[in-house]
Amino acid sequence: MERINYSQLIQKILTEHSVNNGKNHTEIQLIFDTKRHHYQVLNIGWKEQKRIYGVIIHVDLKDNKIWIQRDGTEIGIANQLITAGVPKKDIVLGFHIKSV
Repeated sequence: MERINYSQLIQKILTEHSVNNGKNHTEIQLIFDTKRHHYQVLNIGWKEQKRIYGVIIHVDLKDNKIWIQRDGTEIGIANQLITAGVPKKDIVLGFHIKSV
């Protein structure tokens, strides 16, 4: 069985989350650092007089594992990765505290 290219898969999934729903005047930005393996989806703009800037999704590749640093989606990036064939042992929820 051929190993999944994690970088390409992450980029595909994050691109699917980059569609702006049009409910506000913000911009969804994709940031892919394929050399250092950092991937983000950002929400940037203004809502009336309030500045909007936030990370929706942040994923890193470290030590052949997919580290989910931030997941602001309803479906869950980990669920999408598992559905795409990534073994659970290769997914780390970086926003959860490690048990001692």
